Amino acid sequence: MAGAEEDRTHIILDSIAEGVFTVDADWKITSFNRAAEKITGINRAEALERHCWDVFRASICENRCALRQTMKTGKPVVNQSIFIINSEGDLIPISISTALLKNDRGEVVGGVETFRDLSVVEELRKELANRHSFLDIISKNSEMQRLFSLLEQVAESNATVLLVGESGTGKELFAKAIHSLSMRRDAPMVTINCGALPDNLLESELFGYKAGAFTDAKKDKPGRLALAEGGTVFLDEIGDISPALQVRLLRVLQDKVYEPLGSTKSVKADVRVVAATHRDLETLVREGVFREDLYYRINVVKLLLPPLRERKEDIPLLVDHFIRKFNRLNGKEIQGLTPDVLPLLMTYDFPGNIRELENIIEYATVVCKALLIGVEHLPDHIRHGPVESGRAAPAPQEVRKRATWEETERDFIYEALRRNNWNRLATAEEMCIHPTTLWRKMKRLNIEAPSNR
Repeated sequence: MAGAEEDRTHIILDSIAEGVFTVDADWKITSFNRAAEKITGINRAEALERHCWDVFRASICENRCALRQTMKTGKPVVNQSIFIINSEGDLIPISISTALLKNDRGEVVGGVETFRDLSVVEELRKELANRHSFLDIISKNSEMQRLFSLLEQVAESNATVLLVGESGTGKELFAKAIHSLSMRRDAPMVTINCGALPDNLLESELFGYKAGAFTDAKKDKPGRLALAEGGTVFLDEIGDISPALQVRLLRVLQDKVYEPLGSTKSVKADVRVVAATHRDLETLVREGVFREDLYYRINVVKLLLPPLRERKEDIPLLVDHFIRKFNRLNGKEIQGLTPDVLPLLMTYDFPGNIRELENIIEYATVVCKALLIGVEHLPDHIRHGPVESGRAAPAPQEVRKRATWEETERDFIYEALRRNNWNRLATAEEMCIHPTTLWRKMKRLNIEAPSNR
């Protein structure tokens, strides 16, 4: 009878799509179903009587084994995402669940682990991410998508481009995208931050110098313009350069020539200039701080980059991207956020824009020892909010009460509908959900189209 019962168990286990294996008290595999063979590429005969870590070579085997945790605490693990290495040496994403095995007397005699292959899910996730990314720039915001469509046209020309946006909005990423899409992609792209150097150093960095040009000039040094020959020079924070240097830069843009410091000969500059600033150059022109002729030279193609507070639908995408990035860098396996974290991020204005969000997620991944980032892992200024007018910041529970997930979801959907002129089909497409799902959410959240739309 025992043999018949065991056969029935094997038949049942072999009929299910999820991989299943069991171990005894010595951590040796006692059963291994057909789906487990398929996912791992290892035959049942090879797996039986071997230690589970020799078979799976999973990313958590050494110090965070889920089955060991269950055997120790008695608590099951449900749908934990990890990676294993199959028989071909490929990395396979799987989701695992664990439970105890007990005998008739209630004594623990081993454990069972079920797992399912997430390769298809991972491919779909990557495909979705690719739909919302453009040469390392991630966004599904309609204005950013419009800028993506412009980039290829802009890149094909040699026109000077001016990128305008607050600090941290990704101006350098846009400059790199323009260079990568241009005919100059095989030549260098050289970056210089005009706001980070004093005038004399900036001039020598940009134009280079000849030996003897000044006391410490022992030999010739090429400038950034020479290093970028045939390629692109990216002038970040161009609004910070002095009027004297503006004159020299104007000549480069106008006549495509310049003189290194200490030289009497002009040098041709075969470079494409992409400039960026967070300042209002038109105001600086009216104030006489920035030359009008230079402004019109760099303002041939002007791209305005929206701040993160105007494209909050990108926050979940960016959070996911940064978590995966810092998982790779720090050897972690953080799966995402707890439900109360995203409302806090969605209601924060991000004065430092994407760079600030990246720093927040980097900090959270460093201090988080769990699988999900919680409110307790966020920096203080996010958890408690800013101190206003000398008053103490509200407690975290007050912040969460003021901005519940339902309120955040409602605001998010309302803004998406408004951007798309209340066209549900276009809004659903932007949000990557089915129109029926959008309709149900609108009903649940009491969102109605304005009568005068």
